[in-house]
Amino acid sequence: MGRLTASRRVTRVTLDGVNRQRPDAVAVEEPLEIRVAGSPLAVTMRTPGHDVELAAGFLVSEGVLSRGDQFARAIHCGGPGTGGADGNTYNVLDLTLAPGVAPPSPDIARSFYTTSSCGVCGTASIEAVEKVSTYDVSTDDVHIDARDVAAFPERLREGQKVFDKTGGLHGAALFDVASGEILVVREDVGRHNAVDKVVGWALLHDRLPLRGTVLQVSGRVSFELVQKAVMAGIPMLSAVSAPSSLAIELAERAGLTLAAFVRGGSMNLYTRPDRVAVPEASASTTPSTTRPASVR
Repeated sequence: MGRLTASRRVTRVTLDGVNRQRPDAVAVEEPLEIRVAGSPLAVTMRTPGHDVELAAGFLVSEGVLSRGDQFARAIHCGGPGTGGADGNTYNVLDLTLAPGVAPPSPDIARSFYTTSSCGVCGTASIEAVEKVSTYDVSTDDVHIDARDVAAFPERLREGQKVFDKTGGLHGAALFDVASGEILVVREDVGRHNAVDKVVGWALLHDRLPLRGTVLQVSGRVSFELVQKAVMAGIPMLSAVSAPSSLAIELAERAGLTLAAFVRGGSMNLYTRPDRVAVPEASASTTPSTTRPASVR
């Protein structure tokens, strides 16, 4: 596995005129080429680590995989000019699907390069992005207390070990609602990569669909993050920051509960608020401060 952090010299400047040079830990960003049966599928910029989970989650998001037994194996491989003296590299990953599993369709092929901030760039069309999930999240009868949801961002933050060193990584965590247990935490320079690693972890542990869970992310919610949650059968997505209009529309159509601006003891519930139990206002609370959690 490649390095997660790198050290760089920086000049620390303060407004009191004290300037000094010191080493600074930064998050590593490197390309990962994903191949299936030797055929190139996509290149994404990511933080090295949990690459097999990343690739597996990517294939779940693309509708190629939906069960753990559909994934056979993965190997880091090299080629001319891609590695060291032995030709090996940790930036090329070749996946093998189980016998009988159809390979990715050419319709989902990327323009062969995506940035760490874009998980759908280069798809053939916007219609190709909105996949039909194997799982129906609208039928999941999961219910959760709003106070538990409010605590998820800090619990995710506590699990972001590389963020502590660099301050430069997105995080995603999966919570089991029944037990309150945090199942997995993953970090990456890309929001979508962090989520793919979580979904890939679930696939490799044969836990799809992820019924009765909440996906917590450290940043904003785009269409692609909602799509990835729906494809994995996750009924609720919670975010620290804002959602996009398209993310809300997809969550509404899919029946996914979307919570955003989850911070400081409050949240906005944009879709399916019936799954979140909101504490009753105290008798001393005035009507102007007892608005539903879905209003901000």
